[in-house]
Amino acid sequence: FFPLQSQLSQALNGLSDRAKEAKEFLVQLRNMVQQIQENSVEFEACLVAQCDALIDALNRRKAQLLSRVNKEHEHKLKVVRDQISHCTVKLRQTTGLMEYCLEVIKENDPSGFLQISDALIRRVHLTEDQWGKGTLTPRMTTDFDLNLDNAPLLQSIHQLDFVQMKVSSPVPAPPILQLEECCTHNNSATLSWKQPPLSTVQVEGYILELDDGNGGQFREVYVGKETMCTVDGLHFNSTYSARVKAFNKSGVSPYSKTLVLQTSEDTQSEEQTLPFPVPLERSQLRRMSPFSSTLNLQPSFSGRSYFELRSSAHQLSLHSSLQSLNSAVAWFSFDPSSAHADIIFSNDNLTVTCNSYDDRVVLGKTGFSKGLHYWELSIDRYDNHPDPAFGVARIDVLKDAMLGKDDKAWAMYVDNNRSWFMHNNSHTNRTEGGITKGATVGVLLDLTRRTLTFSINEDQQGPVAFENLEGLFFPAVSLNRNVQV
Repeated sequence: FFPLQSQLSQALNGLSDRAKEAKEFLVQLRNMVQQIQENSVEFEACLVAQCDALIDALNRRKAQLLSRVNKEHEHKLKVVRDQISHCTVKLRQTTGLMEYCLEVIKENDPSGFLQISDALIRRVHLTEDQWGKGTLTPRMTTDFDLNLDNAPLLQSIHQLDFVQMKVSSPVPAPPILQLEECCTHNNSATLSWKQPPLSTVQVEGYILELDDGNGGQFREVYVGKETMCTVDGLHFNSTYSARVKAFNKSGVSPYSKTLVLQTSEDTQSEEQTLPFPVPLERSQLRRMSPFSSTLNLQPSFSGRSYFELRSSAHQLSLHSSLQSLNSAVAWFSFDPSSAHADIIFSNDNLTVTCNSYDDRVVLGKTGFSKGLHYWELSIDRYDNHPDPAFGVARIDVLKDAMLGKDDKAWAMYVDNNRSWFMHNNSHTNRTEGGITKGATVGVLLDLTRRTLTFSINEDQQGPVAFENLEGLFFPAVSLNRNVQV
């Protein structure tokens, strides 16, 4: 009896392991569904961009060829008009001579006629000679001797196709946090990680995440190829949880084990290590925590700061106040965890669209409660019909309605002709001027003056949109499937 129990128990253990593996495999397959959707949107956007580039190049070449046709057209007209002018002058001279000769022939005085007849005869012959061969022949043909050779291009267009995709490699294994090189100092934390020793899968980069120091949700604080990162600007006397994952073209690895870090009680506290300090030569890469209100972030993504904008009249005072700050660029991406389920993310969560015809809301990952903040959104796709909305919102804003429909969002919604400001479903300040594909919408959140201002293509759109703003605000957008930003 007991040996059979042991045998059954061992068999159940094996079956339990298979069931656990099956559950993990199902999670992986569900993740693949999401990844396929994201990759499809990103690939479609890339294909559209490539075809648009070919169309732009063809349009530029068309303009050049039309310019050549116009030059040929002007040349032909000039030659013909010059010949018309020359022939008209000669015809007028010939007609005048003929009329004069006819009057002379009518003269009844023989002596007078004899005096001028020889000269007139010579002049008539000379004038007739001037109408010699070729004078009455057009110097220019009406045909355009140009023949567009479009056969090679048409053949290339017909041959335009996808190349065979390379075989996908597996996703990376979870990174390993190197505890001996992780440490905290004052309100900074340095973390180090590596790939498992036996892993042969290529890794393109890593994503480091921290919670908010209060048991809240994780957010990305670093994305890149380095295996060490120092996060500045954390809260003192707080406990943070950190984790990291790796990624390549095939997908994202599972998370590493979570590491708990304790920051110092005040700025005079000694360094805390686990258990050794980080070598100085490896602590150069620093990334600002998105939860701090200070401005000393070094960017990990390419982009532009406010200082690249034109200094028009409404921006001069702001430009001066910005220069007085220890400013830098605080980068954020869209937040999948808080967005409506219909929102589709791509381009490392820097690009969003939607699979619904109804308006859906997506927030940025970083919230702002102090300071001066400006960001821009590019309109990648727009068909002139929807009304996307841009602005700021509370974290608990409605996600299934246009931004500004409730009292937790402050927004500008805009079509291809005009815009309105909206908060708590109240529409104000209709302003002429809309958006098209390729337009740039700017959002200026000044929490020192407690104002929100919008711009389109770097020109302020309407007056100051909202005043007396106070609290924590997240960048926000609402859009439907006809818009991509």
